[in-house]
Amino acid sequence: MLDSKQWLSEELKKVEIWEKEQNDLMFWEKLGRLPFKILDKWTPTFIQNKIGVLLDELSQYIQSGGSYLSSTSKVPSYYPKLGVQTLEDVEKLPVSKMDHSVDILTKNRKNIATLQGAGTGIGGIFTLTIDIPLLLGIQLKTLQDIAICYGYDPNDEQERLFIVKCLQFVSSDIVGKQAILTQLSMFNQQDEAAKREILSEMQGWREVVFSYRDQFGWKKLFQMIPIAGLVFGAFINRSAVNDIAEAGKMLYRKRRIIAKLYENNLIE
Repeated sequence: MLDSKQWLSEELKKVEIWEKEQNDLMFWEKLGRLPFKILDKWTPTFIQNKIGVLLDELSQYIQSGGSYLSSTSKVPSYYPKLGVQTLEDVEKLPVSKMDHSVDILTKNRKNIATLQGAGTGIGGIFTLTIDIPLLLGIQLKTLQDIAICYGYDPNDEQERLFIVKCLQFVSSDIVGKQAILTQLSMFNQQDEAAKREILSEMQGWREVVFSYRDQFGWKKLFQMIPIAGLVFGAFINRSAVNDIAEAGKMLYRKRRIIAKLYENNLIE
């Protein structure tokens, strides 16, 4: 079954409504970023060094994907009953089928994040600083697999840039979200020059990670308490993966909807 112009247009409007709703950043969200400025002073040197190593590994993501790169060989596993084998096959599917696959993926990743958050929450402040890079890895993988579910290849350097922008979007304030949405809209255009411009604006993966880390603030504050941090860690990490999955789904489905409208000459 092919997606009709009316259905695609209505779904596109739903995504645009969601984008407008993202412009609300609560006051305590800003205030909540302060604890991590204090946390840096309390963290032992060996843990700081460990985080530095992880950040250096992540810095290779945009250039090569590194150990965090998802494989498109996963395509058949996301559509086991549809005989889908390649990204080209995925592109031909109705958007509703893509959405369903992403929903199943999201549920799975939320469960993984819950267990991981509980495990690292047991140790309080010491395991908290390890928890952040681990959670970042789960979110990064989740976004890549969402890209695959919508027929996009994370092996493409520009696609990895889009994924990094999705990460930035979730951790940005109102002004930042508006700017990133404007940049991401360029991916809906067949304009390679515009995409290269976005690439040139990147100021480095390390800056992205630290702004991402500070965004947790008060949400991670209670996870600093040993043992009790198990409960808080499980809840917070599950919520964090849910947020990134929601953003990834909305931003990628918008691209796919617009692409389908263009392909069928249903949009100018």
